[in-house]
Amino acid sequence: MTVNPKLSVITIVYNNAKDIERTMLSVLNQTYSNIEYILIDGASTDGTKDIIYKYKDRLAQFISEPDKGIYDAMNKGLALATGDYVLFMNSGDEIYDSETVDHVFSSAPSGDIYYGETEMFDENWKSLGQRRHIAPEHFDWHSFKYGMNVSHQAIYIKRSLTEPYDLQYKYSSDIDWIIKAAKKSSNVVNTHLYVAKYLVGGMSKQKHLESLKERFKILTHYYGLVPNLINHVFIALNLAQYFIRHRRTND
Repeated sequence: MTVNPKLSVITIVYNNAKDIERTMLSVLNQTYSNIEYILIDGASTDGTKDIIYKYKDRLAQFISEPDKGIYDAMNKGLALATGDYVLFMNSGDEIYDSETVDHVFSSAPSGDIYYGETEMFDENWKSLGQRRHIAPEHFDWHSFKYGMNVSHQAIYIKRSLTEPYDLQYKYSSDIDWIIKAAKKSSNVVNTHLYVAKYLVGGMSKQKHLESLKERFKILTHYYGLVPNLINHVFIALNLAQYFIRHRRTND
């Protein structure tokens, strides 16, 4: 049992002066004391670096250099991490409130993975409520067969269970990364807490299509082609039901 485990929080950013300070303060203002904050900037040119420099003394590591995409940047952060656990809180998103990390580690001792619920926000930081995919009561590596039901920002993973992101995937490597870690996990803790705030939007329709193709490839790899095709029928039905309910609510 690790008392007061060290958490490495990794933030990836590129040209996001609008949101980076809000994200950083959600980490720096945590009541939990044993946090290592790592910030990876992709050589921003819009003033993002100036904002980061205001807090440079409170960062464990700060890199600003070009990268080969988001997962390459995330691998840089992962390689620098020394914590017992890692959490990715990328620019635009937030840890839910100042006591969240304290509450996560107080929820159960020595989890391999801790996870919780996510609240969505629009570009004006107005709440859109809970994600469509509600976090499952119980979570293991099979849990993603019907979609990404735990947000990347809402999952704390023991660093010893992680490996670098697979750079063959440009949009959905986070699903592959979490499944790999979950396959090695025996003690997964549902905190039953809201643990993250997620900024919705940003991905173009073209990138969204490529992301779905990658996701299908990843899920086929882990669950098999025929089961994945059957699961996608249920995904489509659930999506249709969601939009029908949502439309009725707005009418």
